[in-house]
Amino acid sequence: MSELDVQQKFELDPQLAADTVLLGEFPLSLVLLSRDANNPWCILVPKRPGKREIHHLAAMDRQQLMDESCHLAEVMADLFVPDKMNVAALGNQVSQLHLHHIARFKDDAAWPGPIWGVLEHKDYSVEELDERVSRLRSALAGGQFTEAK
Repeated sequence: MSELDVQQKFELDPQLAADTVLLGEFPLSLVLLSRDANNPWCILVPKRPGKREIHHLAAMDRQQLMDESCHLAEVMADLFVPDKMNVAALGNQVSQLHLHHIARFKDDAAWPGPIWGVLEHKDYSVEELDERVSRLRSALAGGQFTEAK
């Protein structure tokens, strides 16, 4: 980490905080679940202040992010059995570096296009959210993942 990184404190972007539920964290990244129930959708946010792009991370952090991303994608693929796992770092609306992990299905409303702008946001019911959070936390448990309390 640079001296500037040490001086800054990591804070989750307010929009990401409002739109997600904290599942837990890996050594580098927070693991979030999108509150939009239209698709199984998780987000990794590296806990590095001021970073906007993957190439802004130190080489070791880039490798750690790739390891965490692959692990999350594998867990989601096992849980949801999608036709495709979409992984993307867009940052057009939220500049803080974050990676979307979206399980896509050939019968979803947006297939094969991007999900953004196709459907209105759909909230989880309390029961659905609890079940989704529990399944993801259980599947991620162990290794380098620490569950949020």
